[in-house]
Amino acid sequence: MSSFGDQTTVVDGPTRSASTTAANGVGADTGGKSRFDGEPLKPQPESSGKKSAANFSTSVDYMEEERPFFVKIGKDGLIAALQKLDQQLKNAGRGHVLSRKSPTDWIGREVNPGQIGLINHGGLPKILTRPGRYPGAPLRNWWARKWVGTCGLSDTVIEFGGLTVVQVSQNQAAVVSDPQNHVFVVKNSGFVAYAIEGTYNVLSIVDQTHLPTMIKDRITGVVLGWSHEVTMKSSTGSGTKQDYVVALFLNIPANNCAILQRGDDLELLPAGQHFITSPNVTLRGLFTLGENQIEMPTKDIFTRDQVPVSLTIYLKWQLTEPLKLTTHGYNTPYDALRDKTQSILTQIVAHLDYSSMVKQRSLGPDNLDDGTDASSAFLDALRTRAMDDLHLAALEYGIIMKDLAVIDRQFKGDIASTMDKLTTRALQAQVEAANVDRENSNKIKQEEGALAVARIKAQAQNTIADSEAYKIVAGAEAQAKKLQIEAEAQAKATRLAAEAEAEAIRLRAAADAAVVDQFAREMELRRTEVSRVRAFGPKAIFVPTDGLGSQLGNSMATGMAASLGALETRK
Repeated sequence: MSSFGDQTTVVDGPTRSASTTAANGVGADTGGKSRFDGEPLKPQPESSGKKSAANFSTSVDYMEEERPFFVKIGKDGLIAALQKLDQQLKNAGRGHVLSRKSPTDWIGREVNPGQIGLINHGGLPKILTRPGRYPGAPLRNWWARKWVGTCGLSDTVIEFGGLTVVQVSQNQAAVVSDPQNHVFVVKNSGFVAYAIEGTYNVLSIVDQTHLPTMIKDRITGVVLGWSHEVTMKSSTGSGTKQDYVVALFLNIPANNCAILQRGDDLELLPAGQHFITSPNVTLRGLFTLGENQIEMPTKDIFTRDQVPVSLTIYLKWQLTEPLKLTTHGYNTPYDALRDKTQSILTQIVAHLDYSSMVKQRSLGPDNLDDGTDASSAFLDALRTRAMDDLHLAALEYGIIMKDLAVIDRQFKGDIASTMDKLTTRALQAQVEAANVDRENSNKIKQEEGALAVARIKAQAQNTIADSEAYKIVAGAEAQAKKLQIEAEAQAKATRLAAEAEAEAIRLRAAADAAVVDQFAREMELRRTEVSRVRAFGPKAIFVPTDGLGSQLGNSMATGMAASLGALETRK
C-alpha cells in the first residue's frame, strides 16, 4: 500500500480513461483488477480529439521520497523510527529528540510498557522510550525541563513540540499537510516527522468504509456511493481564516463507477475506495451500471388532426459506457434519453389522429390489434419504430434501452373536450348495457341456483323415504325371523319334553312289568286309585269306557250330533 502526494490521486487499483486503459490520479483499493474487465466499457478512439488522460497527475509517492527529518514507520515499529529520526537530527547538528535519562524502579514518573514519555525541554520535545520510573529533581537533572505526560506507542496521532507521529490501520486514511502546505494521504502505514520550519498538520482521520455523505441519483433515487471532503483552514491576507477542500474520499459500491475530469480529459473510476488530492482533478459524477426505470411525462404533442396530447411514458434502460455519456455532456442517462424520447414520440404521434389515440387507451406491447383497424399501422409504428429509433439513439450515449411503453395520455383543447364528452357517453352506454347483461346473467344464475337447490332437496327426500322403507322392511324381516326362531325353539322344546315324558312312561311301564308279585301289583292299583280320587275330588264318578256302557255312550253322542246337524240345516 502506498501514499501519494499533492500531485497524485492513484493508490493501487487500475482505472480507465477516455483514451487509455491505464491512468494515475485516483486513490483506490480494488485488489489489482478492474471491475470493468470484459465489460462493454471501451476507450474512446484517439481520433476523438481528446488528449491522453494518463497524465492526470504524476505518480509520486510522498513517503518514498527523501525528505529531511521524515522517517517512515516500518516493520520495526515506532521506536526504531524515532531512533532513526534522532540520528538524522544528530548528523545535521541539531538537538536530539530521544532523552538520555535512564529509568529506575523505585521512584519518579512512571512509563509503562507500550507507552512513551513526553518531556518539554526548553520548548523542544524529548521522548522517553524505555519503560520504568524516572526520578525528578533533585535526584535527576530537570533544569529547564517539564514533564508533559505519556502516550501509547500505537496511538494514531501524536503531536508534540513540532514532532508528529501518524499511524493508521487498514481501514483508516490520514490526511496530512506538510510545512509547505502540500497535502498527502497515508493509508495502512505511518511516519515520524520533525518540522524545523512550519508544522505537519493532521487534517483528518477518515474511516474509508463509512463515509458520511450519501450520493443519490437525483432522478431515480438510486444510491451511487458515499463521499467525504476534508478541508483545511488557511489564513488570508486580511487575517481571516477560510476552509478549503484539500481531499475528496469516495466509496463506490459494486456495479457503480465514477468519472473524473481534468480539463477536457475524462477518466473512469471503478468501484472501490478512492481519494483525490490533486487540485486539477475534479469529480464529474457517479453512475450506476445496473438497470433503471422511471415514468416520464412528455410535453404536449399534436396529433394529425391538431389535438394536443400529453403522454406519460415508461422507460427502462441500462448504462454500459459512462464515458460516452459524459463525453456528450450529459450528467445522467435520463437527461440524454429525455430529449430523444420527446423527439421520436413527436414524429410518431404526428401521424396518428385523435380517434385512434382514444381507441387505444394504453399504447404498449401488451395491447395488440388484429390488423383490421386503419390505425393499427400507426400503433405498430409506435411499438416498433419508437423502440428501434430510441435504442439506436441511446447506443450513441452508451445506454441500452430495455423497454418503452406509453402508460397514460391526456388530451387537451376544445376539440378534445367535446370528443371526450362523446366518448364518455358512448362508454356510459356500453357500461349500462354491460350492467343490464350482468343483471340478466345474475337472475339466470339465481334461477339456476334455485332449481339446483330444489333438485337437491328432492333427492334428499327420496333418500330419506328410501331409508325409512328400508328401515321398515328390515324391521319386519327381523320380526319374522324372530318369530320363526321362537317357534322352532318352542317346537324343539315340546318335542324334547314329549320324548322325555314318553321315555319316563316307558321306564315306569318297564318297572311295573318287572313287578311279578301279585300283592305288589294290587297295592300299585290301589295307590293309582287313591291318586285319581285325590286329583278329581271325592265326588267324581268314574265311568268305565269298556263294555256295554261305553257303546251306549257312543250311540247317545252320535244321535245328539245328528240332531244338532239337522237343526242347523233348517235354519
